[in-house]
Amino acid sequence: MPRQNQTPVWGKAIAIFAILFGMISLFKAGSILFGPESVGEAAGSFVPFVVWFNFVAGGFYILAGVGIYLGLHWARWVAGLIALGTIITAAAFVRHLVAGGAYEMQTVGALGVRAGFWCIVTALLWRSWRKP
Repeated sequence: MPRQNQTPVWGKAIAIFAILFGMISLFKAGSILFGPESVGEAAGSFVPFVVWFNFVAGGFYILAGVGIYLGLHWARWVAGLIALGTIITAAAFVRHLVAGGAYEMQTVGALGVRAGFWCIVTALLWRSWRKP
């Protein structure tokens, strides 16, 4: 598949970060979901739908990272979907909090950082990559 765009240095750095973060997300969320019970207990009061989202999103982080690295235009759509999915998950998490659900404080920060990161990446990609 031919390159659609030359990826700038910042794009390659973001791509590598996204791929590594995707692999970490798959491993950590996968360990909680599919690992021994002791891993889930060590995670504390985790919110299952957030962990499932992080697991699925990890695969999309890798996909987006590869697309960004290769300069493929569809990567901006994947980044946007990740940002939107993270915002929706964060809204559902807030609903969970308002309902009095148990949670770990790190989840609040993690969702905020992920949503912010992917919103910025999406904006940068749409701004820097012109339509083919």
